[in-house]
Amino acid sequence: MSAAEAPAPAAERADPAKGKAVVLFDGMCPLCQRAVRIIKRLDWFKRFHFQDCRDRANWPPSAVPLDLKALLKEMHVVTPDRQRAPAGFKAFRWMSWRMPLTVLFAPLFYVPGVPWLGNKVYLWIAKHRYDLVPCEGECRIK
Repeated sequence: MSAAEAPAPAAERADPAKGKAVVLFDGMCPLCQRAVRIIKRLDWFKRFHFQDCRDRANWPPSAVPLDLKALLKEMHVVTPDRQRAPAGFKAFRWMSWRMPLTVLFAPLFYVPGVPWLGNKVYLWIAKHRYDLVPCEGECRIK
């Protein structure tokens, strides 16, 4: 990555959503776009800000280093305090505690065996996401 492509250091960047968790997702993925639309409807208290992870200039400040390759592999959620960035199933589980309709199911994501299975299912879906939902135009990762 050249210096021109690298995101500005966290101290130099403005926070795109101060006080909100930032959900970093693949904006070119139709499945990801659908998931974001659903989560937006469930986010009654507007606790989340959604950001295409490919838009590096607008990444939130984060104590956890953000990496485009990792962001394209799994959705990440940068917490409102900007100290953590759970990814994949852990991000989904973190978000489930913050939405009224999903908070009832959140404890189930900690039952022994569920995190292991949830992570496996999440990674399989993430890996095959372009095959699961038809892609219109130029949206595949090359």
